[in-house]
Amino acid sequence: MTTSPGRGVLSQADWRKPATGTGWRVTHVLLLAGLLLAGLGPLLWTFKAAVSSTADLLGDPLTLWPSQARWENFTDAWTTLEIRHYLLNTVVLVAGSWFTQLVIATTAGYALSVIRPWYGRYVYGAFLVTLFVPATVTLVALYLTILDLPGLNVSIANTPLAVWLPAGAHAFNILLAKQFFDAIPRELFEAARVDGAGAWTVFRRIVLPMSAPILAVISLFAVMNAWKDFLWPLIAITDPRAQPIAVALPRLAQAADPALLVAGLLIATVPPLLIFLIFQRHIVRGIGFTGLKG
Repeated sequence: MTTSPGRGVLSQADWRKPATGTGWRVTHVLLLAGLLLAGLGPLLWTFKAAVSSTADLLGDPLTLWPSQARWENFTDAWTTLEIRHYLLNTVVLVAGSWFTQLVIATTAGYALSVIRPWYGRYVYGAFLVTLFVPATVTLVALYLTILDLPGLNVSIANTPLAVWLPAGAHAFNILLAKQFFDAIPRELFEAARVDGAGAWTVFRRIVLPMSAPILAVISLFAVMNAWKDFLWPLIAITDPRAQPIAVALPRLAQAADPALLVAGLLIATVPPLLIFLIFQRHIVRGIGFTGLKG
């Protein structure tokens, strides 16, 4: 029988003791079961509630399965609650926010890590300071800015730009990109410069092709944050027809059928889960490179 690795709390001799080895294996199984229950439990309940009738959902919400599954709840939520419309709004806002954050994070991180201008240390310090400022503190100033862009005298409120542009000012993603670029050997940049490559060529042909892991991590953070963001889209986009699904669902809850509402909630949960499952290999590699710990 295969024993557990020697490195750990217990030695190989401890694992071979029946009482100790069995006790730890039982503990591992219980911990795994607890993690699965905590992680999958809410999703499974949401799925059960999404196919329940309103009477079953309100009368016995903790039952394992409804008396009669109503699969039509998904199509009814898609059309009656116009989930498809708000989902499209969300995709537009998330795609723009993702692109803006990716461009700014990679270019700013490249400038701070590779180009290293003399004022880079001050810019880097300013980025660090913003991490200690709660986002709610800047809401008023940010809202006044989108109402009247400085120097342009135009308003971008109630437009996707009101969500896209502030999303780019994400200091954490910039710091992640800089930390990853710092780990790239300097010799590659020096050899490219000897061959006559400029800063843009180095960035496009050397840095970006080597940065797939960190790009996946930044993309995940950008998509997840934009998908679940509620407060800023609620403030920046006051037109109900242009709001994302995270803002629309609480408003629809005031008058919608509870079962249809949960079905719409489940539909809104599926896309980010699929994104993570598809790109999980790159995401895990990127987190390992950045040194983030869970």
